[in-house]
Amino acid sequence: MRHMNRTVLALFALAAMSACTLEERTDRAVPVVESTRRQIIQPEGVARLPIFSSAVRSGDFIFLSGALGALPGVSPPQLIAGGIGPETRQTMDNIIAVLAAADATLDDLIKCTVFLADIADYAAMNAVYAEYFPSNPPARSALAGSGLALGALVEIECIAAVPEG
Repeated sequence: MRHMNRTVLALFALAAMSACTLEERTDRAVPVVESTRRQIIQPEGVARLPIFSSAVRSGDFIFLSGALGALPGVSPPQLIAGGIGPETRQTMDNIIAVLAAADATLDDLIKCTVFLADIADYAAMNAVYAEYFPSNPPARSALAGSGLALGALVEIECIAAVPEG
């Protein structure tokens, strides 16, 4: 009985969608051109692996890849020494560099996700992270995972709103 109800519901949804039409958006002053829908942001000197971009701007958002505490200008990428504190600080500095390349700042961040190799490092990471956001911090999640790239202790990915103007 339950399976039959799902089937009926799926058929109803399919019928409802087939009655819909797609219309061109008219609320934009200039149509979005395919080549401008996605802008790659890759500042010089910020370490990254060759299989992803440091950030991508799309519409009103900038999506930053997970940043590590890698030393700028060092190839292949190498993590800063000293543990979770220095790694978090370098990670945040690398995020600032990527945001600057997109004409944005930490104030434009709306969401960050922090990945820790060991959740026991949460307090030490948080102490450094808080220095960068003395007021009005972005929304944030933090979780522990294993096997961060390059053996990192912390990785932070962010979403920013494109600054007005």
